[in-house]
Amino acid sequence: MFYASHIELSESAVETNVKFIREMLGDQVTFSSVVKGNAYGHSIEHYCPLAYKYGLRHFSVFSAQEAYRVLQAVPHEGLTVMIMGFIDLDQMRWAIENDVEFYIFEQQRVDAAIKAAEQIGKPAKVHVQLETGMNRLGFDIQESFELLKKVEKASAYIEIKGICTHLAGAESIANYKRIKNQQDRFKRISKKIKTYEHLNGLKWHMASSSASVRYPSTILDMARIGILQYGFFPTEEILVHYLSTQKKTESPLKRIISWKTKVMEIKEVEAGQFIGYGTSFFTNKPTVIAQIPVGYGDGYSRSLSNQGKVLINGVRVDVVGTVNMSMLAVEITNVEGVEKGDEVVLIGNQGDSEIGVSSFSDFSQQINYELLTRLPQDIPRLITK
Repeated sequence: MFYASHIELSESAVETNVKFIREMLGDQVTFSSVVKGNAYGHSIEHYCPLAYKYGLRHFSVFSAQEAYRVLQAVPHEGLTVMIMGFIDLDQMRWAIENDVEFYIFEQQRVDAAIKAAEQIGKPAKVHVQLETGMNRLGFDIQESFELLKKVEKASAYIEIKGICTHLAGAESIANYKRIKNQQDRFKRISKKIKTYEHLNGLKWHMASSSASVRYPSTILDMARIGILQYGFFPTEEILVHYLSTQKKTESPLKRIISWKTKVMEIKEVEAGQFIGYGTSFFTNKPTVIAQIPVGYGDGYSRSLSNQGKVLINGVRVDVVGTVNMSMLAVEITNVEGVEKGDEVVLIGNQGDSEIGVSSFSDFSQQINYELLTRLPQDIPRLITK
């Protein structure tokens, strides 16, 4: 096949993670699988069918483009797709026609939804986003009551499916007071909204991956779960919180993703030479390097120059010199038996050794989310057991 590296997705890890999250949320809570950012770099087209296979029927995305991809990737039976962010006004007709739900968080979007629904003769299915302290998107308290009165009059053209808010940093204890204030505001607003008789069967939702672990009281009718389902706790802090409160010693999650390539070339370099572009790495002894056909154009950050690690023959070796657009070099002086074509693991296991996604943050300023979502869509994804 025509590729320099490939990504493997473990089906058994998907099954493990979905089971864990379902048990954490409980049977009565809808598990909304957040697949924005190309399913956090795992690929909507590859991950969503696996999630669907193991029982997930609700998918949350950022844009209409992502919603379209989900609809193309999985069966429609029992499926709900929800757009949490961008949807152009002229995309609303498509969303309404295809029963795609979307957030409303400002008046222009409400008016456009009603207008499009009138033209189609079918109600728009929406979730009302409330501003509780994130200060990004959402109706404030007074606006929300005015909105509900307006929607009540236009109930033939707009159907409220849920009420939601977004928490501002549940992954860090530094935001504890802010998160608690948001919970209190949401609770106060919900009490008033629930007095509207025409609003029945709504899904109230605010919990994210972090909040579901640290603030279980935020788990309402639905939880929007992103990073957890891919096998990662949002931060080390959240992992430690989970392990300490549950009296566990290791994560119950399994990393789904592995990233692999091959040795492209091997070269012996004399002492006193620079490796690659510039002068960032100097050989103070005879050095053997292997060229790897992956670079920052493939999502391997340039900030990992002289910092990153890869696995070859089960040994963790150093990236040396500057990461190029399409190549990087690693030192293999002390690794026996390396040959051209040998497997190189950028993320994953080889023998008893592992390079996890979290290890990248030890060498750069990238967080899990950033590294994963930077993996290009054109790197082939392969499903493994």
